[in-house]
Amino acid sequence: MIEHVYRRAASARSIASVIVATDDERIQRAVEAFGGVARMTSPSHQSGTDRIAEIASGLPAALIVNVQGDEPLIEPGMIDEAVAPFSSDPSLMMSTLRRRIDDDLERQNPNITKVIVDHDGFALYFSRAPIPFVRSGSPPAPAWRHVGLYVYRRECLMELAALPATAMEKSEALEQLRALEHGIRIKVVETRFDSVGVDTAEDLARVRASIGAEPAADRAGAVSG
Repeated sequence: MIEHVYRRAASARSIASVIVATDDERIQRAVEAFGGVARMTSPSHQSGTDRIAEIASGLPAALIVNVQGDEPLIEPGMIDEAVAPFSSDPSLMMSTLRRRIDDDLERQNPNITKVIVDHDGFALYFSRAPIPFVRSGSPPAPAWRHVGLYVYRRECLMELAALPATAMEKSEALEQLRALEHGIRIKVVETRFDSVGVDTAEDLARVRASIGAEPAADRAGAVSG
């Protein structure tokens, strides 16, 4: 699975290099076996944000993209969508993605993180709960699924990793809430793509079926990118 994520991330036009940050030597060996780059980090990190900050501290890049290893079907274009707003907004510190939810079962699923945004597309809150709540007799507001991909300005990532975990972050087990609680605005770009994160055994089965159904030419293209 990690190879699929790596190859797809490397295919994004906005990406200069891909590094896998891990504290597991088995993952490091697997990445190096297919020709990828992996770096070991401290095993004490409590979140992916903290882990990539350790690696990013030694990189000259102005922007750092955090692509999670459980997104094997991520489209390279999704990364480009999340990076794009930084070119026109020098004040932007952090971005991520959202996709419209049309299925109420998806909205109710606690394994799927939801996000609500303001009129400018900045996050108001992320939750595992079905937000926004729809009161009986009221018209439903748009519901959005959060796609767990983040882009940070390097200085923002360093600041965020240095901050203590917050009450909401711990309660929801959602690291992006640390940014909101400390006043860091997060641009949430609507993506035209779809992706399946692997949170359950059922998700893994769906991903395996999807990868197996891809034409051989498509799979080769993803690898060569």
